[in-house]
Amino acid sequence: MIRWAKLQLGEFDLDTEKESIPTFKLFAEGYMETYSAMNHKPSTHDSYRSALDMHLLPVFGDKALDAIARKDVKDFINKKRKEGLSSGSVRNFKAYLSSILSEAVDDELIQFNPAARTGKMIKKDDKPEIRPFTWEEKTKFEETLEKHYPRYYAFFLTALRTGMRLGELLALKPGDLDFNGGFIEVRRSWVKGRITTPKNGKSRPVDMSKQLQEVLKLHLTDRKKETLKKGWKETPEWLFYNEVGGIIDISNLRRRVFLKALDKAELRQIRFHDLRHTYASLRVAKGDNLQDISKQLGHHSVKFTLDVYSHWMPGGSKSEIDELDSKEAPKCTPTAPNGETDQKKRVSNDC
Repeated sequence: MIRWAKLQLGEFDLDTEKESIPTFKLFAEGYMETYSAMNHKPSTHDSYRSALDMHLLPVFGDKALDAIARKDVKDFINKKRKEGLSSGSVRNFKAYLSSILSEAVDDELIQFNPAARTGKMIKKDDKPEIRPFTWEEKTKFEETLEKHYPRYYAFFLTALRTGMRLGELLALKPGDLDFNGGFIEVRRSWVKGRITTPKNGKSRPVDMSKQLQEVLKLHLTDRKKETLKKGWKETPEWLFYNEVGGIIDISNLRRRVFLKALDKAELRQIRFHDLRHTYASLRVAKGDNLQDISKQLGHHSVKFTLDVYSHWMPGGSKSEIDELDSKEAPKCTPTAPNGETDQKKRVSNDC
């Protein structure tokens, strides 16, 4: 209404009004320097920066904010999918674009966000295949590491006994170990060359098995011996470290240790992340409490854990259905209430 009134009175300069709307590039740079710098983790900020430079600015950079239409966003999504980018990457680019444009709406530079509700266009790729070790493969892998790569035995055993993410393992410090409580406090992660918080933004305790506790105690002793032997002024900052006491390089670890250990053990090639899947799937398969597994992994919900690992849960055979034909109750089934209100007392002692 205000624009219409000014136009009627001859007070409205179309060229001046158009120039007052910044280009996407100008606004996005301001967004990065203010909102993103203050609200995003360094790794997320870097992701925005990379997406802007490589994907968003070449397409939208010279456009005025109010000149970006929904069709432009849809064309962008289709183009990136045709270029062979994964649905996850395209979804992230669209989310970054939408976040920037939402800020422009909030600043009253544009009336609506043309990238909103366009995610339905991005069909999800098939999930990467999960290929965890079997129990026998896990044992063979551990034995190979202990014999041929003893320096990294404690590192990989920690991965297999806790299900921690690679970045979380790399960022561990000796002070994160609590041998009295029998757990490791996951406080940080090493992501894209920077220390950041764990994936969900919260620290969490992860239980240590008895074997892992003993191995890590020996590892701490070896750290002190190596420090003296190499003449370092102080022991390395990190729990696991490279030959010069610094943080382990992920690429070198995969190439020089992980893949070679798989070959030496004559095991199939898997990803490092499949060690995390090994921890989870083996625990699920032996019937461990799903809520505890989810908590140890740092998942945001038990439902997510169930969605990923449900097909490793014990059961599903026809013999279990046939048990319903039996007149005798199988073990671990609730007994009749018999006036007892405590559920725990209504469950058979065999449980």
